[in-house]
Amino acid sequence: MNFVELLTQREFLISVLAAISAAAVVFTFGSSFIVKSEMKGRIKRVALEREKMRAEEMARLRGNSISDSRGTMRRSGETKTYMKTVVDRLDLKKAFQDDATVDKLARAGYRGQGHLTTFLFMRLAAPIIIFVIATFYLLLITPGDRPLYLNLVYAVGAGLLGAYLPNVLLKNKTVKRQFSISRAWPDCLDLMLLCVEAGMSVEHAFKRVAREIGQQSAELAEELTLTTAELSFLEDRGRAYENLARRTGLDNVRSVMTALIQADRYGTSVGQALRVMAEEGRETRMMDAEKKAASLPPKLTVPLILFFLPVLFIVIMSPAMIKIFGTPNNPMGG
Repeated sequence: MNFVELLTQREFLISVLAAISAAAVVFTFGSSFIVKSEMKGRIKRVALEREKMRAEEMARLRGNSISDSRGTMRRSGETKTYMKTVVDRLDLKKAFQDDATVDKLARAGYRGQGHLTTFLFMRLAAPIIIFVIATFYLLLITPGDRPLYLNLVYAVGAGLLGAYLPNVLLKNKTVKRQFSISRAWPDCLDLMLLCVEAGMSVEHAFKRVAREIGQQSAELAEELTLTTAELSFLEDRGRAYENLARRTGLDNVRSVMTALIQADRYGTSVGQALRVMAEEGRETRMMDAEKKAASLPPKLTVPLILFFLPVLFIVIMSPAMIKIFGTPNNPMGG
């Protein structure tokens, strides 16, 4: 009972909120130092994906299944054993996985069987965990005067909302990743055009641009590095371009990859296709900037009415009000 009273005290809640605020400030300033380690992790994952594609291609050419079994063992070791056991025994792939699940995970930067198993496990575990936490909070910490069945209804509602939590987090991650890629994509096209017109092959152009664009967008550099590996190991170059468009899920990237596929299939100039797409990318970016600039006046109207105009009225009318109410009443007039 003392623990419950401690959790409900105002001073304790204020201390917890202050600690959370301090942790948020530390995390905000420390996130810039975490970028380097995150970049190393991305490079390591790209290297693993490249080795996996190399092993699969060598196994296909030699007709040997040893490399494929090793790749399967490595992919299965990427996730926790208990997660894989739960997913296999409850057959969560049939319950939660559809044809677009793998593509959605790839657009968020999660590739491989390990991430798929973790996502399916979280689809099952998230509502259960949130239901338990909500039940504990409603029944033990803040029971109030509500009946038991009402608390259980609230807990079940929280659990149902928790079922959408993995999808919401995945969508948020996908949006952030696509924003980073789309913001750096016009510059990427310009660099690729320079490399191709300088005499580089498409593979070397992708490799060079991936090295240069990493400071601006680590996500785009990762995708370009994977595309370079696929161009090196896959027989069909168009398949590598299609995989890049599928992993990003962006229309401007898909249009450029379609132009490269057509240039490779019909023997047209790659530089000319990249020049046209680079000009369209610059025009699209300029149109987006103009659209954002045009949308500023309507967005600023409400903040100006709510925050700026009252302060302006106070500043203008305060001297007159102080003079009127500050003058002592003198009925004799003198």
